[in-house]
Amino acid sequence: MYAGDKVAQDLGMEVTGIAPGRAVLRMALTPAMVNGHGIAHGGYLFLLADSAFAYACNTHGAVTVAASADVVFVAPARAGDVLEATAVERTRYGRSGVYDVTVRRVPEGDVIAEFRGGSRSRDERVLDEAADAGGPPR
Repeated sequence: MYAGDKVAQDLGMEVTGIAPGRAVLRMALTPAMVNGHGIAHGGYLFLLADSAFAYACNTHGAVTVAASADVVFVAPARAGDVLEATAVERTRYGRSGVYDVTVRRVPEGDVIAEFRGGSRSRDERVLDEAADAGGPPR
């Protein structure tokens, strides 16, 4: 997925961990990512959290996209800070799922934002066809 993720690549995001239902991404904040108050623009914080969410919900083999997302900004971050977003699957039901993402400043560990995303897998038939063919889902 990262190979085709031009946004993550262009922003210098790095996938530092991946497991079923989990993903960890890091990104350094550049001066271009801060707003007029000198703090990280919320859009970049959302984008990092949303990317970790996307990687986590796509670890099960089916093409999965966001159906909903919400973010709470907890503390400011500034240019030069390195942020780490850890996404964890809370539940999957049918073609849907719920994922929580915590964005922290590293190495300090200060929580910068909390994000919750709802996912939806593309089409159940993709899973069924792959299983029928004896292979993993696409």
